Amino acid sequence: MAQLMIDIAGTELTAEDKKLLAAPAVNGLILFTRNFASLEQLQELIREARAAAAKPLLIAVDHEGGRVQRFREGFSAIPSMGSLQKIENDDERQRAARDLGWLMAAEVQAVGIDISFAPVLDVDDCSDVIGDRAFSAVPSEISKLASSFIEGMHEAGMACTGKHFPGHGSVQADSHIAIPEDDRTLEQIRAHDLKPFLSLSQKLDGIMPAHVIYPQIDPQPAGFSEFWLQQILRSELQFNGTIFSDDLSMQGATVAGDMQQRAVTALKAGCDMILVCNDRAGAVQVLDADLPATEPESAQRVNRMLMSSSAVSLEELKRTQRWEQAQRWL
Repeated sequence: MAQLMIDIAGTELTAEDKKLLAAPAVNGLILFTRNFASLEQLQELIREARAAAAKPLLIAVDHEGGRVQRFREGFSAIPSMGSLQKIENDDERQRAARDLGWLMAAEVQAVGIDISFAPVLDVDDCSDVIGDRAFSAVPSEISKLASSFIEGMHEAGMACTGKHFPGHGSVQADSHIAIPEDDRTLEQIRAHDLKPFLSLSQKLDGIMPAHVIYPQIDPQPAGFSEFWLQQILRSELQFNGTIFSDDLSMQGATVAGDMQQRAVTALKAGCDMILVCNDRAGAVQVLDADLPATEPESAQRVNRMLMSSSAVSLEELKRTQRWEQAQRWL
């Protein structure tokens, strides 16, 4: 049975939500700002979702910091990773990255969420949708700061997910609303965007590929490409973590066909878990499709992303010295 991550529309579960969460192929739930009304409500929603699923359910959020932070009230305002460049001292920048990685992960886990899809490993080049979500315009600097950020996440007990492989930052079009194409050669991408993924491949628990086509290399976007996912990511980079598709409802994914075709192609290319968000009809279509069976190794990779230990409450967390230490970077 394939592994699918879905979303929900509101702050409470509907009868349809509960039915879908109970489906054998649904092993993940991603939350958005629209699912948050208060800390108490969010925690109750998460408890209800886990109960409805009646199986291990990977609950995720995009909570990177800056303009991509889904929850605000009651949570620390994590700055964008690009803003770390304002810190002149290199050691201080790395300390800030580690503290912020810990702070983000600890707060998210304190309300019962397993993972935030972070860090962004894209280069801040010409992409408006990436921009200051990236640590830097310099690949070596990204590698250093992202490594520290990951160490902070791991210290908090959260698995990390690097995105968007092999790099979305050097193409201007936004894959949410367009079909980006990057005409560079493989050698050019290796020398620039791919470097952070290469240097961190053994430290990353998960990777999310980009809905970007690199036509000099493969006609399919990276998330649907066996070349990118199997030959480069698995074989060359020796990555053995979880591969998550980016949202299959994004415009950049439409080149792979209808929603069922997108799901099948992504799974066959090597994705362990596919995401279908903001398209309930599409998620239902995927559940009705004849999807490739999940290999035991793939299921194990997804299960490793689950929270490794019980988190303290957010109130308790805010009374710790570690939390106070991290606040100085806000």
